[in-house]
Amino acid sequence: MAKKKLYRVAFASQGKVYEIYARKVSHGSMLGFVEIEELVFGARSQVVVDPAEEKIKAEFENVTRSYVPMHAILRIDEVDKQGVSKITKNTGDNVSQLPIPVYTPGGESGG
Repeated sequence: MAKKKLYRVAFASQGKVYEIYARKVSHGSMLGFVEIEELVFGARSQVVVDPAEEKIKAEFENVTRSYVPMHAILRIDEVDKQGVSKITKNTGDNVSQLPIPVYTPGGESGG
């Protein structure tokens, strides 16, 4: 049986950096957005509960698909093992977003 792909996605939102794990990541059907589906969180059978992961799990509780603006994506990695999903404060020490233009199909710009 083929091993299911797993992605770690880091993105900035409202002054925070979100790091989540998902089975599907694509450019999606909405121009300028990255589509994230099948979010994966830690097993419920764990004895030790991580409050940080519980917070992000609650935030995405009823979400089946998320659309994140391309300019907010910091990194997407295909990983072998799942880590802990988390939300951290964006202190600006080592993360900065660069302004990028959004291009429409056919190479025409909005300006």
